[in-house]
Amino acid sequence: MTFMKVLKLIFESLLFALNALSVNKTRTFLSLLGITIGIFSIVSVFTVFDSLENAIKSEINSLGNNVIFIQKWPWAMGGNYPWWKYYQRPEPKLKEMDELTKRSNTIESSAFMISVARTVYNGNNSIENNPIVAVSQNYNQVMPFDLQEGRYFTPMESHTGRNIAIIGADIAKNLFDGDTDIIGKKIKVFGRKLDIIGVTKKQGEDVFGNSKDNWIIIPAKYAQKVLDFRNIGSTIIVMAKPNISNSQMIDEVTGIMRSIRKLPPSADDSFALNETDIINKGFDQLFAVIAMVGWIIGGFSLLVGGFGVANIMFVSVKERTNQIGIQKSLGAKNYFILLQFLFEAVFLSIIGGIVGLIIVYILTFVISSLFSFELILTFNNISLGVIVSALIGLISGFIPAWSASRLNPVEAMRSNF
Repeated sequence: MTFMKVLKLIFESLLFALNALSVNKTRTFLSLLGITIGIFSIVSVFTVFDSLENAIKSEINSLGNNVIFIQKWPWAMGGNYPWWKYYQRPEPKLKEMDELTKRSNTIESSAFMISVARTVYNGNNSIENNPIVAVSQNYNQVMPFDLQEGRYFTPMESHTGRNIAIIGADIAKNLFDGDTDIIGKKIKVFGRKLDIIGVTKKQGEDVFGNSKDNWIIIPAKYAQKVLDFRNIGSTIIVMAKPNISNSQMIDEVTGIMRSIRKLPPSADDSFALNETDIINKGFDQLFAVIAMVGWIIGGFSLLVGGFGVANIMFVSVKERTNQIGIQKSLGAKNYFILLQFLFEAVFLSIIGGIVGLIIVYILTFVISSLFSFELILTFNNISLGVIVSALIGLISGFIPAWSASRLNPVEAMRSNF
């Protein structure tokens, strides 16, 4: 078959498909509704969860892919979590961070961090259960953040534990009634006054609903004067040097931490080394399950839609039996008739799929406009919708097309349908 014949066949099949839509609109609409609903179900599910997955991974990756979090508790996603094995572990200590950094050849920078919730006062204004985050000097290197105004702690201020604080944008707004000149003013936490030296830029909530805009960041050495670190969950964050992989840093950090804590060779680690890849892998498993659910939900609609397309094609074959006989008497081969009806079935299915994609696009535009969460209909999901539609048409139209190609030309021309 020449290229021009193929183009002519495709063009004629498209005309037949459009004719099938126009001759009996109600029948065609009801038959293709299943394809439309099925494509809408699958693509909308994938669009929502692709957008959610991208947002979550973006938040996770913002923590850094070259950092390790040394903690008491290991991160875990699903499955059994033997908490009783970790309960007796000690919390990481500030002096352990110093010793670890001193001995390591793979660590570029490190920081210590704890967080508690306390009431914060400014005169008669107060905020209850506000996050107070105590950090060591290099925290802004391993977990960078931007300042709207003011400055970060100096090494001397961190080392001596000065009573100073960097506050979030929401704290500045709510605790000081919108006053824009707050550098040098004081807040009261732990029953003591702290001098404000900086205000962070507003970041808003992340995909998990958390925000750093209400943080109050203070030097860890100062926090030691007012808090008992032994009873507070703490974290040592270490960042790898350039060209050093996380696995290399983990191997070295494991050995150093075991040495610092004087663990015998047969003893288990008394600490956890967590990295963002653990969370990413956990979410990959979760979204794989969700994708399967999306296919199941959409699959039933596509099955119904496939029967609808097959019904249209059987009716189309019946209505055009006489025409098929004439075509075959004029020399049309069986494969020509077969392909003609297959192309028609594919075109009909793609039309139903495109309608489903248009509905998804409209919904993504509306939802993104009304809510802060951005939904994006990706090219991959558009391609998926079109390809699945075409496959459904191909599968559903094969038997009707095959039956049309096998008709006897003489008997077909005698048909009075």
